[in-house]
Amino acid sequence: MPDAPTPAAPATRARPAPVRAAVLRTERVAEQLVRVVLGGPGMRVVDAPTHADSYVKVVFVPPAALAAMTERPDGRVDLDALRASLPADQQPRVRAYTVRAFDAASAELTIDVVVHGDEGVAGPWAASARPGDEVLLLGPGGAYSPDPAADRYLLVGDASALPAVAVVLERLAAECPDAVGDAILEVHGPGDELPLTAPAGVRLRWVHQGSGVVGLRLVEAVRDLAWPDGRVDAFVHGEAGTVKELRHHLRAERGLPRTGLSISGYWRLGAADEDWRATKKDWARSIEEAEQAAGLD
Repeated sequence: MPDAPTPAAPATRARPAPVRAAVLRTERVAEQLVRVVLGGPGMRVVDAPTHADSYVKVVFVPPAALAAMTERPDGRVDLDALRASLPADQQPRVRAYTVRAFDAASAELTIDVVVHGDEGVAGPWAASARPGDEVLLLGPGGAYSPDPAADRYLLVGDASALPAVAVVLERLAAECPDAVGDAILEVHGPGDELPLTAPAGVRLRWVHQGSGVVGLRLVEAVRDLAWPDGRVDAFVHGEAGTVKELRHHLRAERGLPRTGLSISGYWRLGAADEDWRATKKDWARSIEEAEQAAGLD
C-alpha cells in the first residue's frame, strides 16, 4: 500500500515589500507632535487603509543606501537585499505609526509623530524632515474599527495613541453620530491638546502628565469613570505598563469581555523600540494566560 501523501504546509501570505515614499510637507500641530505627509510615485501601489487603527511601518535607511536603491517592476523595494548590503551599524530602523489620513486620489498618506527633542529615531527625523526626504513604507496593517452595535464607547490612550483615537472619533462622528461614551487622552501639557472631531455624546477629557509618572493620571481618570450599563466597545493603547494596569481594571474589576476590548502596548517605558517589539508577543501571551487562569472570558 503506498504511503499517504504528506499534507501540504499551510500557505502563508507573503508580506508586501516596502515602497519608496517622499516627504511632501510637515507641520508642527502641537508642541510635541509633528504631522508628516508622504507621497510620491511609490505610494500609488499602497492599499488604502480600511481600519480605524490602520498603521504603516516607516523604515529609516541611510540616505546614501536609499539613493542607490532601484524599484522592482511592481514599484516596490527588496528590503532583504537592502539589509544584506548594509553593515550591522547601518541596518534599517523600523517604527510603526497610525495612518492619520490617506488621500487615494493624490496618493498622500499622513502620520503624526511624537517628538521629544533629540530622543529616538523617528522624532528627530520628523522634526528636521524637508520636502524630498525619503523613507521606505510598509503596510498598511490594522485590526480595529468601532463596533456600530455597541451601546457605549471608551477610548483611552497617551500621545502615541492620539492619532488612532482621533481617527476612531472621526469614524464615529461620520458613521455613528448618536454614539455616546468617553475619550480620555494623556499628553504632556495643554500645548499638546488638539481639536478633535467627535460625536456630541462622546465626552473628551485631556489629562496632563507634566513631570509626573507616565500613565498615572490616565489610569486615575479611567478608574474614576462611572461604569455604564450595556455593551461597551473599548479601545485602549499606549505605554505597556499603563496598558497592563488598565487591562486588569477593565477585565477583572469591570468585567469587560475580551471581545469588547482592543488593547495593546505601543511602547514600553525604559525600553528601546526594537527591544520592546522583540518581547511584546511574550508579554501579551503572559497576560492572556493569567486572565484565562483567573477564569476571565
